[in-house]
Amino acid sequence: MYELLANLTLVTHLIFILFVIFGGMLFFFFSKIIYIHIPSLLWGIYIEFTNSVCPLTYLENWFLYKGELSTYSNDFINNYIFPIIYPEGLTAEIQIYLGVSLIVVNILIYLSIHKNFKK
Repeated sequence: MYELLANLTLVTHLIFILFVIFGGMLFFFFSKIIYIHIPSLLWGIYIEFTNSVCPLTYLENWFLYKGELSTYSNDFINNYIFPIIYPEGLTAEIQIYLGVSLIVVNILIYLSIHKNFKK
């Protein structure tokens, strides 16, 4: 049961990361998403620039601990999702680059929104 909850938390974590990166594009379908995306984006930038740990990481680890597991047993999770969220060799310097990239990507997205809805 705890491994399932850890897996669900990990997948939720991945979805949240993708939303932080690309969520601004959902504005074209649902304009009010901006009220959720902007705070999420600011949170993502904060996490990257301060070398902090997302609370979802603590929740995943707690579920694994409660399930007496040291890692995920599902090969798909271990091979594909886990390395996206927790890449090997992640340093504070790389996190700064990721934070800057996050800002640049979202500036481009919001400039596109502004350009398309300025008319």
